[in-house]
Amino acid sequence: MMTAADLPDTIPVFPLPGALLLPRARLPLHIFEPRYLAMLDDTMKTSHRLIGMVQPREVPGSQEKRLHAIGCAGRLTQFSETEDGRYMITLSGISRFRIREEVSGFTPYRRCDVSWEGFSADLGPVEHDEGFRRKEFLDLLGRYFEALSLSTDWNSLKEAEDELLINSLSMLCPFDPEEKQALLEAPSLSTRRETLVTLIEFALRGGSQEETMQ
Repeated sequence: MMTAADLPDTIPVFPLPGALLLPRARLPLHIFEPRYLAMLDDTMKTSHRLIGMVQPREVPGSQEKRLHAIGCAGRLTQFSETEDGRYMITLSGISRFRIREEVSGFTPYRRCDVSWEGFSADLGPVEHDEGFRRKEFLDLLGRYFEALSLSTDWNSLKEAEDELLINSLSMLCPFDPEEKQALLEAPSLSTRRETLVTLIEFALRGGSQEETMQ
């Protein structure tokens, strides 16, 4: 288990729209672009093996893609290479971070100086949501999945721990990047659950369903 002392000041970042990683969750990724293949090669040479997942931000009237201030770092825990040189990896979420500044250099991928301050709970034990009303939540989720023609293993959802259930749905549901960012930045599991419920209710009212599916 990583501690605050293990966290580096500079990490590579992977700006991938809509890809959300949360602490203590796992994110599978398929890597094939040359710059990110180089990033993985370099990451595997480090002791921490951390990659920062962050949402890119569109700049109106510009081709430039900036980064949201807050992302989540994952440790490279699974890795396999295909015959044609692509990588299948899994990142295990460690901690959120705040970007201080982007580092210029000779790498083809982006790197940032980051601060881990304010996210100490991410390194702690599993969170619980004392106000979680599971039956009402699953009923709402059922209507949402039916509206979007999604399927799931309902028995597993009923038995999953609060954090696993809420974080997995936050990562997997087809919300847009800004909505994913709001889920990432939620300060606690209960506020993430409240945000998740708000997004689902908004989609069911038709407010963002078309955008959500794009």
